[in-house]
Parts: sequence; C-alpha cells; structure tokens
Amino acid sequence: MLDLHCHILPQIDDGARSWEDSFSLARLAVDEGITHILATPHHLNGKFVNKKHDVIKLTEELQERLDIEGIPLEIFPSQEVRLSGDILTGIENDEILFVDEGNRYLLIEFPTMNIPHYAEQLFFSLQQRGIVPVIVHPERNQEIINNPNKLLEFVDRGALAQLTASSYAGVFGKETAELSRQLIEANLVHFLASDAHNTRGRAFRMKDAFNKLEQDFGAGKVEQFHQTTKDLINGDFVRAESPQEIRRKKKWFGLF
Repeated sequence: MLDLHCHILPQIDDGARSWEDSFSLARLAVDEGITHILATPHHLNGKFVNKKHDVIKLTEELQERLDIEGIPLEIFPSQEVRLSGDILTGIENDEILFVDEGNRYLLIEFPTMNIPHYAEQLFFSLQQRGIVPVIVHPERNQEIINNPNKLLEFVDRGALAQLTASSYAGVFGKETAELSRQLIEANLVHFLASDAHNTRGRAFRMKDAFNKLEQDFGAGKVEQFHQTTKDLINGDFVRAESPQEIRRKKKWFGLF
C-alpha cells in the first residue's frame, strides 16, 4: 500500500517531533501494510517553510536511519504546499517538490476556512505549465463543507483531490465521514492518503478506510484508488471517472 501524504519527517513541521516519533510512525505504517510513503511537510502555510533541497536531505537521512533500524519502509520527498501566490515563483526557483519525478502532480492545500479568490487563476496558470493540482483533504475546507460542489468546479477543470483516511473512517465525526462518502460517490476525490502526523489522534487509519471503501463501494473501487495512487506517484496519466454534482436534501422547517 502507498501513502502519498504523511508528516513523518522529524522536527520540520507539526508532524513527528523527534527521530523516535518518526520511527514509531514508520513502524505503525508497516503494521498497516504500507510499503512506501511520500513525506509531505507543510510548505508556505504561514508557519512552516520547507524548501525542496532541505526536504530531500532530511528524507535521505530518515531513509538511512530506517534502514539501520531494520524498518522495511521506503520514503520519498515531497511537500504539502499551501495555496499561495508564491507557488509559481517557488517553482521557478526550484524550491517546490512535486509528487512525481516528472514534476507533473503537485499537492496543494487550501486554507481551512475558505478558498481564496485567486485559486482558479493560479490553477489555470499551473495547468498551462503542464502541472496538475492535487487538492489535499478538501473535506476539511469550510467552504467545501458548506457547498461540496465548490470542489466540483475545480475537478471539472482538471484538478484532482485526495481524501484523508481518518476523515472517511470517522475519526473526525459522522458529518465529516458522510461528506467523505459523498465525495467518493460523486467522483470528486481520487486518492486515499493518511495525512498522518503522529501515532495517536492523527495516525494512518488507511486499513480502516480501505475496508470501509470496500464495504460502501465494492472491491473495484478499492482497486481503482490503489491504481490512481500508483499512477500519480509514477507521474502517469490518472484516469478519473466523470465528476458529479452532489445534491443535498433540503431541510424543511415546520411553521407549527
């Protein structure tokens, strides 16, 4: 199993706080059946700046230490890049890491409360350069929570999206789990990843999420999500089913 979003690098953001934390996360990942992890520290989010070459160096050191510890896990460098007007400059300055070595797919995080007005133009500019934006954990963005079809606007134009395993597995509550299910059903998300930060409240939950995915949508959907993740990391074309509008039931309030 592949995990394309994880905060396993130590002392670099709000994920692993020490080398021991990184080892504990790695062991937990192996227990879940994860063989490869994309290390994705926060970048440009107003608090953390983790440039490409620093991330690569730390990833290489973590891999060396995991090998010494005998933990059978492969780590690759990437970033969780906050939506920012500085992204294009960062790409030009070789400070941005992509999901794949061909620089085709880029993990982008929206702010928690809204979607900035310039997001559409920035995505267009990235796509003009042959870069496909991959929106991470859209189910935790308040604007999308209020209106899931805001995500449809971006997916319709060629963006992809990654759902957090813990969200779908119910760790963040029933409403988040139900929204996650709706996003899967409407083909508005294309990958499951952990966004793991620690071994406690924000662990992997990948096994739980894929078991639920099979229960809700069948083994074919599980295989589809595994394949899209492989294609993404390899830099291959990701085959996505046509996105659909989510129709929520209206709430009626009685007069008496």
